[in-house]
Amino acid sequence: MIRSAIAGNIELAGYDQRQAIFAVVGLVVVIIVSAIDYRIWSALARPLFFVIVGLLAFIFIAGVVGFGSARWFRVSVVNIQPSELAKIVMIIALADFFSRNKKNNGSLRIIFQSVLLVGLPALLILIQPDLSTTIVLFVLWFAILWAAGLPIRYLGTFLILVVIVVGIFAPLLVNYFTVDYPQEEDFFFIRYYQMARLANFLFPNPEESYGATYNVEQALISIGSGGFIGQGYGQGPQVQLRFLKVRHTDFIFSALAEEFGFVGAVGFILVITMVIHRCLRAASIARDQFGALICYGVAFLILFQSAFNIGMNLNLLPVSGIPLPFFSYGGSSLLTSLLGVGLVESVILRHKQIEL
Repeated sequence: MIRSAIAGNIELAGYDQRQAIFAVVGLVVVIIVSAIDYRIWSALARPLFFVIVGLLAFIFIAGVVGFGSARWFRVSVVNIQPSELAKIVMIIALADFFSRNKKNNGSLRIIFQSVLLVGLPALLILIQPDLSTTIVLFVLWFAILWAAGLPIRYLGTFLILVVIVVGIFAPLLVNYFTVDYPQEEDFFFIRYYQMARLANFLFPNPEESYGATYNVEQALISIGSGGFIGQGYGQGPQVQLRFLKVRHTDFIFSALAEEFGFVGAVGFILVITMVIHRCLRAASIARDQFGALICYGVAFLILFQSAFNIGMNLNLLPVSGIPLPFFSYGGSSLLTSLLGVGLVESVILRHKQIEL
């Protein structure tokens, strides 16, 4: 799909080959990580946490700037994105933290400490700026906290806090929604373009010839033109004539739907669903809470990113840079997903055997 999406674009030539190399490397990573006892990562959780925080901080000094953000380190001809690796590191760190405090996971002290644990890397990622990955980290935090045994009474409190925060900030952001963006100003750590994306989602302007609204409109046209069985590989006019933008990353699902239709899109969703189900099954048979929480974390990571990306393509959610796991172009994203699979495989290989 990446090869079809970049066809005829000289600037993106070779991206499909680079992704293939990352896939091969990722499969090797899966085998190596599967062979390592996952419980070793519990002992390494704290060092890994400090390493990733150090990398996220150092990126402001030696990072590569692209699309207005400093998110990458350049190693030879490859860009490495520490924020992607941070997703897996935080799954390990949170799983280790909650498993060590499993007798007190329902206490407010442990919950507050876990917020601080995820808050430091999330803040460093937010100011890159990378709001979407920041949201992913907090989704992982809540998912693992819930899996660790969050008391149901705290769920209502959490929802009330969300409502209060929205109630406080919504009036401050109303100009983005009611005025034609007279001032391109940032809002604290939230960049102007990020607010513009949200505004375009809430109040789309179909007459725009560029930007987030235009991209989503073209994505919907691509999905609709695919019909039931699609236009055929390499035959989608929206993709091949480049009406569909960022078609190898954010909107690759729309490219898939145009070329393989409803059948191909549903087939892909079923495959992703199977992977998520297998991760949840691994969590259910894990021999300890640490292994179970790792599997839950990987499952929710794949679920959230897949649901958000597909929802964005269908104009059900605002445009964001969240990749489609295993599918969007991006070596760091692909390696992160495969690293998560390797951790789940390690848990499965060492689950408690039942003697008949």
